[in-house]
Amino acid sequence: MNKLGFVRHGVTQWNKEGRAQGRTDIPLDEEGLNQARLLAERMERGVWDIVYASDLKRAAQTAEIINGKLETELCLDSRLREVDCGLIEGTTEQERIREWGPRWRELDMQFESHASIISRGMNFIDELSKNHSNKNILIVSHGSFIKHLLQELSPEAGLNDSLLNTSLTSLLKCESGWECELYNWTDHLLSDGSLKT
Repeated sequence: MNKLGFVRHGVTQWNKEGRAQGRTDIPLDEEGLNQARLLAERMERGVWDIVYASDLKRAAQTAEIINGKLETELCLDSRLREVDCGLIEGTTEQERIREWGPRWRELDMQFESHASIISRGMNFIDELSKNHSNKNILIVSHGSFIKHLLQELSPEAGLNDSLLNTSLTSLLKCESGWECELYNWTDHLLSDGSLKT
């Protein structure tokens, strides 16, 4: 692979309510659909050879809109799903404090482990390397999952910010590994945004 692009899905009602979505299959709301359309308008045909996406609705819908412009192959893969949020899925911070107290983060909330996230993520990346050498791959997934994967692929780059809805991050393959070319880019949500990848 020459280049990897990562897009976080468009916004959902649960995002706006501050609810932990995790594996819960929430669709995009109207604003999220529009965000995906705005990003699609900035994407150029020929830059990306294939699109992969999580099979959860919010990511799959985002990918379908983007791929409508790119007109390439779209593949859904369950390994790209969001991190399993365990017992807190569907809850807001206020609800978590009410249920488990202000120190709920110190409890075992049955989150998916870091090792599990990296295992499925790197299994997917390794498979891409075998099946799509010298290709540019766009991946539409979820904020926490993408963040874990970016930190694994490019640990020295300091890619620690929370990813914004429909943000684009791209990594270029180099001799020493992966180099960040673009990070958490959302200029498409501005009226004069232009995409330089």
